[in-house]
Amino acid sequence: MSQESQPPLTNPILDKVDAHSHHVPHGWPELAEVAGGGADWPWLKPLTEREAMIMVGSAEFRRIGDNCWSPEVRLSDMARSGVTHQVVSPTPVFFGYDRPPEQAMRVARVLNDLGREMFADTGEAFSTFCQVPLQDADLACAELDRCLANGHRGVEIGNHVGDRDLDDAGIVTFLQHCAEVGAPVFVHPWDMPNSPRLNRYMLQWLTGMPAETHLSILSLILSGAFDRIDDRLRIAFAHGGGSFAFWLGRVENAWQRSPNVNRGSEKPPSHYLDRILVDSVVFDQRALRLLVDTLGADHVLLGSDHPYPLGEEPVGHVVEDAEAADWLTAEQAAAIRGGNARRYLGLA
Repeated sequence: MSQESQPPLTNPILDKVDAHSHHVPHGWPELAEVAGGGADWPWLKPLTEREAMIMVGSAEFRRIGDNCWSPEVRLSDMARSGVTHQVVSPTPVFFGYDRPPEQAMRVARVLNDLGREMFADTGEAFSTFCQVPLQDADLACAELDRCLANGHRGVEIGNHVGDRDLDDAGIVTFLQHCAEVGAPVFVHPWDMPNSPRLNRYMLQWLTGMPAETHLSILSLILSGAFDRIDDRLRIAFAHGGGSFAFWLGRVENAWQRSPNVNRGSEKPPSHYLDRILVDSVVFDQRALRLLVDTLGADHVLLGSDHPYPLGEEPVGHVVEDAEAADWLTAEQAAAIRGGNARRYLGLA
């Protein structure tokens, strides 16, 4: 299935790049055998020809459809929303950060190769991101380099490894490597806190995900990690950066007034806004306006979280509504829809 017959995109106003979507291969080898040990690795339980259940051990994790593994179905979905290019990242349940590094490395290699194979014959419609064993910097750098050589464009990472946040020395080493090799990084929340208070109403997703993303941004800023990492690093955070934009004033106030906060970074938090990108998966014009007012329209990427149920459909409608409401200019809307993502991906 080739996209070579499609005419090249010449009008940036019509360009729509979805920087946040996920895939799941349609089956994979037994991961315990691939890893050389361990229990409760994810596996896929077929339900129908078009549906399956991701299982973790004996527990149901998520019901998925063929839009997770079929490029043809994805292209049809993209056409309905006018998406011209889609970034496809792994689903975080496969990260394996809690496993021994060598096991996570072996699993990452298999899933990365399957992910690249799925989209290898789709022309210029997709960019694939890989996963890495982030718990080991050397292995993570090696797997990233292998994947870039095989056609992946960037890497998706979780927002933490156990109790290690993104300012951990090993993770900073990996991020510096990403900056040096020009690999865009997409940070996705995962492994949210669990308690009886959160095990209802999808509260892990509704409160835990925004909080985890906010935490990962603050860890890079307040620790001074951004002072140590090359500013060529292109790093984007899912779900609008979580609650970061809303609480920037609180963080700024704390940095100015408390020595317990301002011991790490050389500059106040607002100095580092140019270092981060966020996606537009916020579902509300008021939230999008806060992102644009806080970070600038040039730091927001269109995203959808396709094909999962809590994703935005149709893709980009909040951006388009904002443009129609006349508070987002045509130039800003075009940048968010596609131009910013093409620079982030190195496609511009």
